[in-house]
Amino acid sequence: MQKDLELFQRLANKLFEAEHKQPIATPIPAEKLYDTLSIALNDEPVADDFFEDTLGQLIESTPKTATKLFFNQLFGGRNSKATLGDLLAVLLNNSMYTYKVAGPQVGIEKEILHKSCNIIGYGKDADGTFAPGGSMSNFMALLMARDAYNANIPQEGITQKLIVYTSAESHYSTPKNAAFAGIGRKQVRFIKTNDVGEMLPSDLEKQINEDIEKGNHPFFVNATAGTTVLGAFDPIEPLSKICKKHDIWLHVDGAYCGSVIFSQKYKYLVKGLEHTDSFSYNAHKMLGTPLSCSIILTKHKKHLHDSFSNDAAYLYQTDGDDYNLGKTSLQCGRRNDALKFWTLWKSVGTNGLEKMVDHQFHLADVARNYIKSNPDYTLYSFDDSVSICFNYKGIPAQELCTRLYEDAALMVGFGNFKGEEFVRLVTINAGNEDADILNFFKILETFVAENKKIIPTKAFAQ
Repeated sequence: MQKDLELFQRLANKLFEAEHKQPIATPIPAEKLYDTLSIALNDEPVADDFFEDTLGQLIESTPKTATKLFFNQLFGGRNSKATLGDLLAVLLNNSMYTYKVAGPQVGIEKEILHKSCNIIGYGKDADGTFAPGGSMSNFMALLMARDAYNANIPQEGITQKLIVYTSAESHYSTPKNAAFAGIGRKQVRFIKTNDVGEMLPSDLEKQINEDIEKGNHPFFVNATAGTTVLGAFDPIEPLSKICKKHDIWLHVDGAYCGSVIFSQKYKYLVKGLEHTDSFSYNAHKMLGTPLSCSIILTKHKKHLHDSFSNDAAYLYQTDGDDYNLGKTSLQCGRRNDALKFWTLWKSVGTNGLEKMVDHQFHLADVARNYIKSNPDYTLYSFDDSVSICFNYKGIPAQELCTRLYEDAALMVGFGNFKGEEFVRLVTINAGNEDADILNFFKILETFVAENKKIIPTKAFAQ
């Protein structure tokens, strides 16, 4: 083991050097991957030197998500304290389903869950768990809502036409989850949004009333705290009043920006969160924890237990249900995703998490101000969002982003809203500074200037 740890240290140093020298890895075309790297598995073992060399090549060719030029996804950067926790979790290799096998690591997870519930004002009957990603957090919320609406469903199956409501700009997991839960994709109603991508309460109520008139059964509303493209926040307070009126479960998908709960300055964006039935957020996004670290909370501990518990005498042999976390999780065997978030939170405190969140909004302001001051740019996004959506010199966004990626200049994605396609820059890496954001624009502009022939646009004809 000591020998492999020394190998790990050498490979880690190789990664850090590669991140410095070439922040964006030159992509290998998918069709050439197996011809370029020695990925094939063989019957005989390989020599140690070849093994190390192969791992080194693999590291150099893999996208570098922790560098100052990675703006492509809703995560990025590398927090050393959180990484330390993840490495320790790998070495400890506990599974989080029972106290007998996880010991004090159960307390680590429970502390995060209870502290999070207190922050959002859920009360003494609240609880939660760690899920394998934001999509599965939303799925768990959907299942709790389904079973709360009709407690016979887990035993007898669905016999009613149950209806789900979500924003037209919400995450794509909602229709998938409706299919998984036996509700059906066609039973998902997509609610209209306003000009900045926020769900319209008036359209929600209209569609709920129409379904009730048809004899359907509305049971679940999925609101979003940070839509995937524009980073919009659905208005929780008016939505909660509608849900209370019709006795519908309200879930807030805060996978992207739900971590605003830690900011005194920006938590108004989720005002009314205490009136919801469930809420999820991803610490691997705004809080810089390694993938994955997804948390699902509910005001109703009973429904969490009822939907996910199942007796297993061969597994649950000691301690009570409160400390046997497998009784409230989607899966059985489950890696320790809590320790890395705990090491971060413990080291910087709640105030440190607040600074991380506030800094990302500051970086977004830096980007928006730059765009607003430059006539070559068109801005599509709005204040109080960490998604900055823009176009440059009329260049098609998909074409520009693809060329930047293929030439290993920048990694940034594109999106669309109401027929407009644009570059989507996300300031989710709290390790960045103002200069890193301004450098992004400098690289983009220089790349365009040097590649007029390969990025045709009417702007160059002037």
